[in-house]
Amino acid sequence: MNFSAAVLVSSDRAAAGIYEDKSGKILVDLLKEMGFEVKKYQVIADDYEEIKNKLIEYADEKISLILTSGGTGFSKRDFTADASLEVIEKQTPGITEAMRYEGGKITPLAYLSRAVAGIRGESLIINFPGSAKACTENFEIIRPFLIHALETIIGIDNH
Repeated sequence: MNFSAAVLVSSDRAAAGIYEDKSGKILVDLLKEMGFEVKKYQVIADDYEEIKNKLIEYADEKISLILTSGGTGFSKRDFTADASLEVIEKQTPGITEAMRYEGGKITPLAYLSRAVAGIRGESLIINFPGSAKACTENFEIIRPFLIHALETIIGIDNH
């Protein structure tokens, strides 16, 4: 089955053109490599309402997988995890627990991530860090169970 995907990058500096987004582009490439149809890729400012509204919009469009990059840290402008918590209907903490645990083997900074994951409708939302390197590492952590998670959400049970 082919699943659709969206990548939403929240970064004040990338949105302002101060630097080029790399983390979101890496996620797009990794998704395409897995056979996802990437329907959306957007870079927006670290704005709570805008993040929340984009997540709702993507889920309402029935995009299977919504990955965010950025806004999961401790800074005053890190709102992605908070906005995600507001829109998800079911939390899926095992996903981000795996990302923190396995990421912690690479760098102890992984434990400072406030990333969340959860389901809204038939969409799985997963927060990723803003670092391109961390996005690659975290994607490899979730790759083995990602398709099964998406199949389960839509009612396909192959296990």
